[in-house]
Amino acid sequence: MSQRRFQTVDVFTSTRFEGNPLAVILDAEVLDDGEMQAIATEFGYSETTFVRPPRDPANTAEVRIFTPTTEVPFAGHPNVGTAFVLGRLGEAFGRTPGDRLRFEEKAGLVEILLVRQDGIVTGATIRAPGPLTIGSVIDPAQAAPCFNLLPDHILTSRHQPAFVSVGLKFILAEVDGLDALGRAKPDIVALDALRTRFAHENSDCAIFVYTRIDETHVRARMFAPFDNVPEDPATGSASAALGAYLASLDGLTGSRRLLVEQGVEMGRRSLIQIDVTSNAGKLESVSVTGECAEVMRGTLA
Repeated sequence: MSQRRFQTVDVFTSTRFEGNPLAVILDAEVLDDGEMQAIATEFGYSETTFVRPPRDPANTAEVRIFTPTTEVPFAGHPNVGTAFVLGRLGEAFGRTPGDRLRFEEKAGLVEILLVRQDGIVTGATIRAPGPLTIGSVIDPAQAAPCFNLLPDHILTSRHQPAFVSVGLKFILAEVDGLDALGRAKPDIVALDALRTRFAHENSDCAIFVYTRIDETHVRARMFAPFDNVPEDPATGSASAALGAYLASLDGLTGSRRLLVEQGVEMGRRSLIQIDVTSNAGKLESVSVTGECAEVMRGTLA
């Protein structure tokens, strides 16, 4: 395997060693699927991206996204971080990408707008590639053991736990306060039973548990043990699914902004901005915005 450049960045934060770490492997066109999976496993981050020449020259790049155990079709923080890296480099396969990037991904075409401050790239905004899809609803008595809480800790006034996606599927569940959120932790046995019970969802049963600080601010945690991610400090795709789902439930017409705070319990505080536009609850667009901080640069031997 020839040398490949890489960079690591912390995503959804402007502070190094907070947020969600991401490895971005550049010049990845010569790597096969097995090599990409091995590299992602070696880094051990929740996701690693591999940047390849676009199949359509009108686009910026093809981007493949791997967890330590599998490839995923879409995820939020890998797109924000990869766009940030390419924006800071100012070059992608011999071309200047500009402030509007388009990534070819398994989930579809992902559009990204770079965010600048005083002319310097500080982050990015992405649009989720998929429509809002709402799957099975889960009884709180079945969901609560999956994250070591009691059914009474799950709030159902707005929604019961449910499989929701705007590109990547999560179980969304609201709990009754910061104390319950802080005590949540995944239970592999209960999660495996849930995955079997809902096998038709074709999901690894990643759980996004949240509580409301107010109507525009939630704090959340995400557990995906079957993807070898015991806890994720920032999950843009789950945050986007939550923002879109709540807008749908409320029958929103117009635009709404939601701030998702995540990673606090891990000592890696992240801030994820979600902007949703819908008409009578029908989703028109959902975008994810976050800042990034550079951490490392190097080459794979």
